[in-house]
Amino acid sequence: SASPPAPQKTLMQLSCIKQKIVPLKPKILIMHRRTFLKLGGAYCSLSLHAWTSIQHHHMTHAVEVAIVGGSYAGLSAAMALGRSLRQVLIIDSGKPCNRFTPHAHNFITHDGATPDAIRAQALKQVLAYPTVAHWEDKVTAVSGAVGAFELETAAGQTIQAKRVLFATGVKDQLPEVEGVAACWGKTLVHCPYCHGYEVRNRPTGIWMNHEMALEYVPLIQHWASEVVLFTSGPADWDTTPLEAQGIPIYTKPIQALEQQAGQLEAVVLEDGTRLALQALYHPPQTVQHCPIPEQLGCELTEAGHLVVNFFQETTVPGIYAAGDCATPFRSVAQATAQGNTAGAFVNKSLLTTA
Repeated sequence: SASPPAPQKTLMQLSCIKQKIVPLKPKILIMHRRTFLKLGGAYCSLSLHAWTSIQHHHMTHAVEVAIVGGSYAGLSAAMALGRSLRQVLIIDSGKPCNRFTPHAHNFITHDGATPDAIRAQALKQVLAYPTVAHWEDKVTAVSGAVGAFELETAAGQTIQAKRVLFATGVKDQLPEVEGVAACWGKTLVHCPYCHGYEVRNRPTGIWMNHEMALEYVPLIQHWASEVVLFTSGPADWDTTPLEAQGIPIYTKPIQALEQQAGQLEAVVLEDGTRLALQALYHPPQTVQHCPIPEQLGCELTEAGHLVVNFFQETTVPGIYAAGDCATPFRSVAQATAQGNTAGAFVNKSLLTTA
């Protein structure tokens, strides 16, 4: 052991080494071409070559809680668990659901901030808790049972955890139509509470073919009084109530969205019809971003979300879920709230069972 000079910078922080949970997060300091590993109050000197070997060598890491997904729900859960003195590892592949939208809204204290800025600030605050660590990696498999789960990652690492929380979100199944990708999250949007204010009072369309349009159209009319409906095919539900309100309904498939830098200018139909519109609502079909919970036996709702109870626990003991993967109500605020709830009840479960 050695006593290095006062540390200048912490370059890396880990929560566990060689299957042993330590009371404080080890700190790796590089000074004068030497590496010092701090465990508790003692510094152990390692050569830079030796530390490089440790970084890239396959190891088994033991924690109390593994969180798969490091966006709003995952980080919120990590904060609750870090404040509960739990050893936590967040594994995140860096693909949050809202990465396509330039600004996040309807989240107090952060209204209008970029999604990246909110996540960056949240991660900084979460990692201030010494028992929380964060890896940029992807979980590829999970096995085991409550109290003894094992996770494998794409980087070849193995994590042992007593509890696992999935905060992995969903993937939007967007139509393969010209202009959709450019407009998505900007002027082609799914939620009026997230985006309606920004596209209010513009010529607006709604793109959906489901009887839910009977409720969705009046909802959107609150933000845009004049709307048109695109079903992209014959409707197999009763459109009479909408027709009685004078809502134009177009059944020909949408061929393209004319746009400039994601700003919608017109919707072009397969028959050549062109409608000048500046906003288009489209609630897309979604699938689980991560298939592992279903592979573990976690039950899904009819809409494809993970079934959770009031404690955010799935139908598999010891497996929890929070955020978009477990609710149809997609918003930063909802994800943050669910993550906070999950963190608290995961901690509670660790007090009563292994």
